[in-house]
Amino acid sequence: MKAGLLRLGMNLWPPFRGAGIRVRRIAPDYREIEVELSRKWHNRNYIGTHFGGSLYAMTDPFYMLMLIHVLGPEYVVSHQAGSIEYLIATRKKVRARFTIDDATIADIKAHTASGEKYLPQMAVEVKTDSGDTVARVVHTLYVRKKQVRT
Repeated sequence: MKAGLLRLGMNLWPPFRGAGIRVRRIAPDYREIEVELSRKWHNRNYIGTHFGGSLYAMTDPFYMLMLIHVLGPEYVVSHQAGSIEYLIATRKKVRARFTIDDATIADIKAHTASGEKYLPQMAVEVKTDSGDTVARVVHTLYVRKKQVRT
């Protein structure tokens, strides 16, 4: 799937629309994605700052989607676990930038070359436009090279 079409689909997807999450950019090679979350009346918490579930949701699927496209159909990729550390509360727009570099891809391929599963941990920070880190999120992915059936 072309990156632009996936971006459009994700921006129309009801869970993201309802939470105020916008996918701003998906690189054509799927190695970089930028997402933002604006605080609205329907996605704030009791004290008027960003709802923690929305902060987590804005980071949830992206490393998995990126690896699915970067590694290709000969790999099984799924999301296994995730954790979030909330650092500051804010009412400002927040952003997350996901990147996957060549070293990460090489590491994953090396760990899965013999068909074993690999559980890489990939981190992203949610930040305000002024650079304040609002949350740190770590996603554990399940990656395995598909077995060739004979």
